[in-house]
Amino acid sequence: MKNISPLKNIHKLGRYGNFENKDDDIIIKIKEIKDIFIYQVVKFKNSQISNNLKIDDLMFPEHLKVNANNNTRILWMGPNNWLIISVNSLNDYLKKNFLADDFAITDISHSRSIIELEGKNIKEVVKKGSPLNIDELKKNDCANTVFNGITITIDNIETNPKKLRIISLRSFGESLYHSVTDSCLEFGYKSH
Repeated sequence: MKNISPLKNIHKLGRYGNFENKDDDIIIKIKEIKDIFIYQVVKFKNSQISNNLKIDDLMFPEHLKVNANNNTRILWMGPNNWLIISVNSLNDYLKKNFLADDFAITDISHSRSIIELEGKNIKEVVKKGSPLNIDELKKNDCANTVFNGITITIDNIETNPKKLRIISLRSFGESLYHSVTDSCLEFGYKSH
């Protein structure tokens, strides 16, 4: 089955909003993250397995943290609950190393929408729609919050340059995209 991007019909390339007479490093950059694999891994309460879990040479992070390399990001979503985002399929590895007696593994690749924002004003954009104290997030921190009533996960990728990803359910992808881009108009943004 072919994966159809959640934002295929609305994410249009170009410059929008208040971008005139601004350097490229001032304008917010927006892109959709697509063609990736996303897995939810939940360890059962009665499991005797330790939390020294590893995938792609990455330890599973603790409380509101992210561990990452060039191919994979592992986000802590709650106690014994992680989100794995990878450019590679991890199906075989997960089936072999995370037994069904200890873990619930769900491939949610087609059920999420991911918008990546980059630029010096991205935290101001998030503040327009979320009660989260975004200024407290550092590199490789994550948090669950809402953005204009839509439940999201924020993955803070970089602090210099500022870069973060906003993850939502696919069904809210278009509404979230419109809400985020509307919040970016003041600063100007470039879709790529």
